[in-house]
Amino acid sequence: MPQLRSINIGLRVLAVCAFVATSYPVWAADEKPQPDERLQQLLKRFPAADKNKDGILTRDEARAYRQQMQKRQGRPVNSVKPTHADVKYGDHARNVLDFYQAKSDQPTPLVVYIHGGGFVGGSKRVNPGFLQQCLDAGISVAAIHYRFIDGKKVLLPEPQRDGARAVQFLRSKAKEWNIDPKRVACFGGSAGAGISMWIAFHDDLAKPDSDDSIERESTRIQAVGTFGGQSTYDPIKIKALVGGRAWEHPSIFKAYGVDTAEEALHPTPEQQKRYDESSAIMHLTKDDPPLYMVYSEADGPLPANARPGQGIHHPNFGRDLVKKMNELEIENVFIYTPEAKGRNPQREMLEFFQKQFAKVN
Repeated sequence: MPQLRSINIGLRVLAVCAFVATSYPVWAADEKPQPDERLQQLLKRFPAADKNKDGILTRDEARAYRQQMQKRQGRPVNSVKPTHADVKYGDHARNVLDFYQAKSDQPTPLVVYIHGGGFVGGSKRVNPGFLQQCLDAGISVAAIHYRFIDGKKVLLPEPQRDGARAVQFLRSKAKEWNIDPKRVACFGGSAGAGISMWIAFHDDLAKPDSDDSIERESTRIQAVGTFGGQSTYDPIKIKALVGGRAWEHPSIFKAYGVDTAEEALHPTPEQQKRYDESSAIMHLTKDDPPLYMVYSEADGPLPANARPGQGIHHPNFGRDLVKKMNELEIENVFIYTPEAKGRNPQREMLEFFQKQFAKVN
């Protein structure tokens, strides 16, 4: 019995780690995987979870091992299928979304998941545990794909504009999909966090006179949640805010079509305009929605031998947001997970969304 209890506790920890890692993946999907301290601690207890035996436990391996153990114990594995899968919301091949409809006689609130991956990778596969919690609470869920940056034709803020378009599309389906268009929240990790905040803080992109009925819908939302979100994508500001070499991340260069540090740190006026337009915090005003933010990356100054991009999920991004939002008197919650023992950010974020939805008339 003690051994079974230990396994069950381990599975619960694996579930939490898999959720955080899924919502908050590495910045660039084309880089080699970096060890996650939380998962590496679990690897010591569950060495069999390391399927490829490379000494690094990834979020996918953790999730697969958890499901394997659940099956062995005769426990059900969550496999919720989308009510509507790969629905087109725009012209690009990656302008697709999945929609999971909550059962309700009344129009349901909607939570939109936007994946991370450095704007160059990632998937709209939403964490099954969080998905089920939302559905059980009578909240419908959507998960989107968006265009990846290529350093040439697709730069920032095009992925952000895709996210906003997806919100408009979902609102256009309000009657058909039983959605309450007045109660919408977005959340995601890393790049998905940045897109979510951009949608939340940007002025309404609705075009009331457009011939496109989707463009006539509002992009404004009622709440936003983030894991490891970047308040800015301006390399100059990242260098000042975080230090080290976080600003040298390959995705930052690719996002703006620059090749050298000199170009990145000495932008033309047009390039600076793109930096500003792409950064959520530059759009923050007192009428913007509340934010629930979670950070897990190592705190403090970066080491002298920091690699390019290290620190791109630094808690200082969140602290910068807290300062600005407090000045504007916008409700916000900042969680630094190493100091939040006993708390459940996943559950708290959902409760935060429910609290904001309840305020809507």
